[in-house]
Amino acid sequence: MTEQSPFAASYSGGKDSALALYRAIRSGHKPFCLLTTYNEGAGRSWFHGIPAEALAQVAESAGIPLELVKAGEGDGYARDFEAALSRLAERGARACVFGDIDIQEHRDWCASRCSAAGLESLFPLWNGDRQELVRELNDAGFKAVITIVDTSRLSERFLGRTLTREAAEEIAAEGADACGENGEYHTFVCDGPLFREPLRCAFGKALRRGAYAILPVLPT
Repeated sequence: MTEQSPFAASYSGGKDSALALYRAIRSGHKPFCLLTTYNEGAGRSWFHGIPAEALAQVAESAGIPLELVKAGEGDGYARDFEAALSRLAERGARACVFGDIDIQEHRDWCASRCSAAGLESLFPLWNGDRQELVRELNDAGFKAVITIVDTSRLSERFLGRTLTREAAEEIAAEGADACGENGEYHTFVCDGPLFREPLRCAFGKALRRGAYAILPVLPT
């Protein structure tokens, strides 16, 4: 992809998607939109559970249009995501940026969806050192709050903490991936160089769903 090529960013609201978007912009590429899959039944984004109102605030502060993809489950999810990519390609996008680090199955899935839609797939964080990625995140000024913890793989005590270098080291010391690449935890980024001003973050009371401890991001 050449410099200034317009790209969509697969944006979960979490740290990896934010850092991948940041790197792509710093490389000279032009953000076309934030692409977020949405679970209409739950009223929140898939996987990170971010309400539409909070995602809209992300887009407004970043100055990048938001594309919410109402995606189903299973095979329907792939079809809906691919259809959204195709629509973006028709409107002028040339690539989609993802925040995956090293799970090849995830990369292959994303690349296949993009290829079918006529887009290039880009992975700015691929094979990055975990602690270096967290260091870059912190040094750039991002604030990522841990909002979901898989307590079968990581202590619930991390819920609600800001991801710092020290927190990442503690996570790794428990035997979990420091960046949560295997789903050990998820984050919500509420400040950083992508935004004109910090987001108006609000969180609900912590709750449990099976093995998952959740700090709900509230509509703002």
